[in-house]
Amino acid sequence: MSRRNNKSQIEVVALSKYTTPIVEEVKNKDWIMYGEDNNHFQWLIDRSTKSTTNGGIITSMARMIYGKGLDATDSNKKPEQYAQMKTIFSKDCLRGVIMDRKLLGMGAFQINYKGGQVNKALHFPMNTLRAEKCNQDGEIEAWYYHPNWSEFKASDKPLRIPAFGFGNGKENEILVVKPYVAGYTYYPPVDYQGALPYAVLEEEIADYLINDTLNGFSGTKVINFNNGVPDEEKRREIKRDVMNKLTGARGEKVIVAFNNNKEGATTVEDLPLNDAPQHYEYLSKECQEKLIVGHKVTSPMLLGIRTGGNGLGNNADEIKTASLLYDNLVIRTFQDELLDVINEILAVNNISLNTYFKTIQPLEFTDLDNVVDEETKEEETGVKMCSHDDIQLKDDALDDLGEKENLDEWELIDEMEVDYDLEEQLDAEIEALNNPKKSLLSKIYNFVSTGTARPNAKSSQDKKIDDVQYKVRYSYTPNRVSENSRDFCKKMVAANKIYRKEDIVQMSQRVVNAGWGPKGANTYDIFKYKGGGDCNHKWLRKTYRSKQSIDVKNPNAPTVSTNKAEKEGYRVRNPKEVAMKPKDMPYNGFLPTNKRFK
Repeated sequence: MSRRNNKSQIEVVALSKYTTPIVEEVKNKDWIMYGEDNNHFQWLIDRSTKSTTNGGIITSMARMIYGKGLDATDSNKKPEQYAQMKTIFSKDCLRGVIMDRKLLGMGAFQINYKGGQVNKALHFPMNTLRAEKCNQDGEIEAWYYHPNWSEFKASDKPLRIPAFGFGNGKENEILVVKPYVAGYTYYPPVDYQGALPYAVLEEEIADYLINDTLNGFSGTKVINFNNGVPDEEKRREIKRDVMNKLTGARGEKVIVAFNNNKEGATTVEDLPLNDAPQHYEYLSKECQEKLIVGHKVTSPMLLGIRTGGNGLGNNADEIKTASLLYDNLVIRTFQDELLDVINEILAVNNISLNTYFKTIQPLEFTDLDNVVDEETKEEETGVKMCSHDDIQLKDDALDDLGEKENLDEWELIDEMEVDYDLEEQLDAEIEALNNPKKSLLSKIYNFVSTGTARPNAKSSQDKKIDDVQYKVRYSYTPNRVSENSRDFCKKMVAANKIYRKEDIVQMSQRVVNAGWGPKGANTYDIFKYKGGGDCNHKWLRKTYRSKQSIDVKNPNAPTVSTNKAEKEGYRVRNPKEVAMKPKDMPYNGFLPTNKRFK
């Protein structure tokens, strides 16, 4: 039978399908294009913003990698170097680079120089950069910047920025953080590359179900044209129009047909998908599971996803194990890569610190049974430990701290338990960090050096208001001990001194009461926990007014109460535990991890 005599012609309209994006390096410019449209970075960004699971995992991982920020175990030994590090790397900079590294597979620092040294390391959006062709040694000497490569025109001239180490030491440079992947010189694939099709599928499922709900056009369709078989060119035109109108998640749901007569009308028939709810539920779960595997998440419960119908509270052991594995096998890998780059930048300024990212891992999840090194403990927990020189408690460890109460020069105007306000930072830190007369470097240096013993020195809590000098000191109370009292408490009572906040911070950095810290650590927050578990002592805040500032014997002299002083701007807020006896605190002031707590 000839084609001309066919009464019916069938055209198969292929509905939308996913094609894995081609990641190709097109070497026809001074720079290397990324993807066939030179816009693969933006495509990855879209997969994060449009896929719920993919975006959630990436955001959570970036937070875990950053943790509580960059720190160094030897910050107390090298305060000047530590201060420089904090000046060079801001929190926002590190967060931005970490997000790009996870989301795009690469992250970038812009290195600013001043006087031959690194002044700042700033986050540079990776999606705006393209690599220059390698030199004969296989090195990338520069990166090209354009604000939007998708709108790049032939007349545009991207900005060439030297790569780190290839500049003149004066101009800005770009340092790109990326892993080694065999076969990829310029742009390595993201670590979740294999899961990207499921991110796309999750997007399409969401779009389809929303539009299906809004328009009521579900199932697969067969469109019959009953007014004869057009020629091949006309069939292609009709096919193209149908595809443009009806295919994809966002296809139009209304068909407008024009017919010569009723008998030749176009018909649209459903090929029903009877198990559609189960089908899409399966696809959604499949997408979620594949994305979790692709990102190497050890347990969905780490993302707050319940499994097996059980609540999170019934799976504490599983969460702990999964969290430890995830932290050690995945998160630490990213952190180590970033730290190598950070240390490389610091080396330009001859800064050598043992850097680490403070973990957000719960302390209870940390296994320190086989860890004896203090620096390793700090890296694992993020809790500042004492220096090596302070391991042994000295008899004079407290002698250089504090001062004797001098009521000849100072009038005690208030004595009360310390106020509690979680919303406010300690005034001492605020004063130190917001002094407009100091440079940022000196502020940070002073902050990390807080606690240097300077008896009778001015405290950051001291303040002058209307020519009246005030100061705050803390006394260890009650002024009595028993035979069973710890040596620390006996020494504090025997000293009968008052202390600046800085003095108490210094006590927390020294081994003045060994073994009473987290898991038996030698240092802990003495301001909160005093002598440790079951201790009956507490800190008492004392507010003084200088007698030299005003003649207190003059009947016309104003009486300045504590409330008035606070209204005039003199306030000191402290954690509630400061005013509590450890015996009155949860667990009697013991940390649950301390071996003495039973």
